Amino acid sequence: MTNLAQTIEKLKSVGIWVFGTAEDAELPYTDADFTVPLCIVLGNEGKGIRRLVKEKCDYLVHLPMLGQIRSLNVSVTAGVLLYEVLRQRGVK
Repeated sequence: MTNLAQTIEKLKSVGIWVFGTAEDAELPYTDADFTVPLCIVLGNEGKGIRRLVKEKCDYLVHLPMLGQIRSLNVSVTAGVLLYEVLRQRGVK
């Protein structure tokens, strides 16, 4: 694979759902079904996910923010999303 968009296509071809994060996504992460085989794409803290990669994702999710904060550090976002994956899958 030479780039992320091609990798996403390969993952999708073998039944993996691709979830991307975007602050302008309509779907809150808590409403997404993370029980399916999945891959999570996180953007960089400045620009987020590139347009082509966003278009390749099956779903775009956001983490609701309070106050003046627009986004979280990418490592914090990863932790929140991975915790939700485990919670939905009933991992204790």
